Amino acid sequence: MNVIGIGTDIVECLRIAQMIERHGELFISRVYTPAEIEYCSTRKAATQHYAGRWAAKEAILKTLGTGWAKGISWRDAEVLPGRNGQPHVSLHDGALEIARKLGIGHVQISISHCRSHATAFAIACSAEASV
Repeated sequence: MNVIGIGTDIVECLRIAQMIERHGELFISRVYTPAEIEYCSTRKAATQHYAGRWAAKEAILKTLGTGWAKGISWRDAEVLPGRNGQPHVSLHDGALEIARKLGIGHVQISISHCRSHATAFAIACSAEASV
């Protein structure tokens, strides 16, 4: 397994809270998948979980080296808890297409958050397993 790309991001939870307050469902449904919305909205500190996923999506796109260009949307990167609770990345549509072209088999992600900030670190790896 080889590392193809890395990415990191940090975001203020207050910034995400303000975007949710200002734009409501329009913002949430534009950035997060239905499964992410279901997960985050049921958490005690929902804003921190939304912010964590925001940072994760930014970090994931940095591993691809594209940013939000080349036909990629926010919902092309989905971050949900895996079997043991660790975050698991699923790529879709434009992000999946670019990952395949780069030879990325999977993306590992780590997310941390507190009241004020959320951060994420992603590593895109080549592997036999598919994205």
